[in-house]
Amino acid sequence: MSILYIVATPIGNLQDFSPRAVEILKSVDYIACEDTRTSGNLLQHFGIDKPKFSFHQHNEHRKVGHLTNILDANQDVALISDAGMPGISDPGFLAVRAAKQGGHNIIVIPGPDAATTALIASGLPSDRYVFEGFLPHKKGRQKRLGELAEEERTIIIYESPNRLLKLLAELEEHFEPDRLAAVARELTKKFEEIIRGTITELKKEFEERDSIKGEIVVIISGKGYSE
Repeated sequence: MSILYIVATPIGNLQDFSPRAVEILKSVDYIACEDTRTSGNLLQHFGIDKPKFSFHQHNEHRKVGHLTNILDANQDVALISDAGMPGISDPGFLAVRAAKQGGHNIIVIPGPDAATTALIASGLPSDRYVFEGFLPHKKGRQKRLGELAEEERTIIIYESPNRLLKLLAELEEHFEPDRLAAVARELTKKFEEIIRGTITELKKEFEERDSIKGEIVVIISGKGYSE
């Protein structure tokens, strides 16, 4: 049977790309990319020249059939996202499920992950945590925030820079304002930043900035945690 490789890519620093990942991408028949232009830059940097096709959140359902057809033809495929591990707030689950249903092998090539990188860097408890990814923008958002406020495990949330202040204001409303949290920005990049404090302190910090840039991970301590 053919193989679907799930390959983690750097979240910022290209030196985090493992030799094994490079070797696998050079060996497969096709590479499925979240964005062929973004991935094209990465692949070119490492001298990888393989046929590629797009596989992102807007065409995932439609492209699953194309991916499994390739596997059925006894050709191997590697799935990569723009950054990090495919399937973690990125396309990947449907591909893995379809490949397994088709009797194909799944091999994961581990690597960089923004969620656990931010968690460890935050200095908040990492023995038990819940990963929320991106919260819903509208329907169900306030209800979910209310539920998370009662969560005793450390919470990991992804957020875009232009919505960070809104999220921090909502956290201040639903959680205890003095709950410990951290905001991680531009992980593994030149301007990496991890700021730790209470929710209110973090909100004040970012309100005073002229602009907020970079990929954002917010870490929130569980209910009842204190130092």
